[in-house]
Amino acid sequence: MAARAHTHPGWFLAPAFAVLGVFFFLPTLFNFGYALTDWSGFKSRIDFVGLRNFADLLGDGSLLASVRTTLVYAVLVAFFQNLFGLALALLLERDTRVNRFARVMFFIPVVMSALATGYVWQAVLRPDGALNGVLGSVLGQEISIPWLGSTTWTILVVALVHAWKWMGLSMLIYLAGLKSINEEVLEAGRLDGASAWRLFRTVRFPLLAPAVTFSVTTALLGSMNGFDIVQATTGGGPARTTELLNIFVFRTFGQGLFAQATAMSLVLFLLVALLAFPVVRMLRRREDVL
Repeated sequence: MAARAHTHPGWFLAPAFAVLGVFFFLPTLFNFGYALTDWSGFKSRIDFVGLRNFADLLGDGSLLASVRTTLVYAVLVAFFQNLFGLALALLLERDTRVNRFARVMFFIPVVMSALATGYVWQAVLRPDGALNGVLGSVLGQEISIPWLGSTTWTILVVALVHAWKWMGLSMLIYLAGLKSINEEVLEAGRLDGASAWRLFRTVRFPLLAPAVTFSVTTALLGSMNGFDIVQATTGGGPARTTELLNIFVFRTFGQGLFAQATAMSLVLFLLVALLAFPVVRMLRRREDVL
């Protein structure tokens, strides 16, 4: 019995759970404790202050502004990433040599460093960058648009960069969904005289519901934890209009306000958790209806 107990498959999970406990669960528990203290880089003693950190963050309005920016950014990224990914999946659905090569090319940004991607796009989008240079050559005049300098639409530009990096992942998810559709169902629709658009709208897209659920959820929740691309392109600017919660946490921690930064990280943790369940439930309900 003892030998059988030690060969149970659960033992193979023990190292993974140990690493997860040390590097995730334990720090999370410490975060809950430190968020209720006055821990900072300006004093050696740590005292309990209760919910004062949360009250201070809510009082000056900066936390709510970062939460609002994070939510807007996440929705934009999820929309563009899934739109581009689905379009690429439909375009490259056929298994040809050219399409397989194109799939690899579009997936390369997914495996690239997000920070490196951000710095590359920051150079491309500068007023004297490559994008304005190409536009100037096409239009025959000098172009110096500050793509990352507007307080109105810079967040849209950065969201497009984020979506561009991860659209290859959504493409693969939707390709897998398209490949799982029974060809007999599509053939029946064609025999009934359905056009390509009608066939997609009434048959193929509803059958992609599980792929939509997975892709939208991962894009939405992943972008809420965004940091690298925004930090590399705008650093939270201009005028803090792209300052996500993670950027806010990073800046606050760098100022030595460790307890406040910890409190903000808990707000992000709770925000992601509270958003994840309703989104997944809504999309799952859509799958049941379809």
